[in-house]
Amino acid sequence: MKNFTKSLIALLLLSTSAIYSQQFTSRNSGTDVRLNIYGSYAFKDSFDSYYSNGNYSGQLQDGLQYGGGLEYIVGDHTGVELSYIGQTTTAPTTYYYPLTTAKVNYDVQMNYIMIGGNKYFRQAGSKFEGFGGLSIGMNIVDINNPNPSSNYTYNDQTITKFAWGVKAGGIVWVSNKVGIKMQAQLLSTSQTFGGGLYFGTGGGGATVSSYSTVYQFSLGGGLVFQLSK
Repeated sequence: MKNFTKSLIALLLLSTSAIYSQQFTSRNSGTDVRLNIYGSYAFKDSFDSYYSNGNYSGQLQDGLQYGGGLEYIVGDHTGVELSYIGQTTTAPTTYYYPLTTAKVNYDVQMNYIMIGGNKYFRQAGSKFEGFGGLSIGMNIVDINNPNPSSNYTYNDQTITKFAWGVKAGGIVWVSNKVGIKMQAQLLSTSQTFGGGLYFGTGGGGATVSSYSTVYQFSLGGGLVFQLSK
């Protein structure tokens, strides 16, 4: 998994280099490079899983999602964006075993690294620009147990999982260089609290046999800075 993470990060860095390269070679052809700053409110989402010695359920708490993206506008009002979205939150979780239960409130750091495309719609002379977009990438999740005293709960781990996203909204351009963005977004992480995790049960591990995919819906927006055109 570490090799996969390093390879994907390297690919994303190469994509960023390509964007900058295109920027400097296309300044006179009407191209557009934008810096997007994001701030949104993410809603709660529940998760659960079942494995050989028991099962567990929990809830990823709501909170602020923050981040930014570098976007290169190509051709017919289409943008290619490399972005990072982060969230610091908690996940109260209950484990159910045949003879006992255990509870823990995990500290969770979500780190989405995404690349995707956006389509823009704007009438001539209008200050409002609508958009919709799709993205894929990964979510690097840091899970920490602040009280690792029980054999029935999991301690600390960093995992990397496939993620995808969809968003839609609009931008109000207050000047030629600055816009105010409003958007709704859904980010989904496959197997975040399931498939790839192992949970200690009295010194032994149990492989997860089923899992929940996490869906994080958010409302918010941010700022758009047009760097070149």
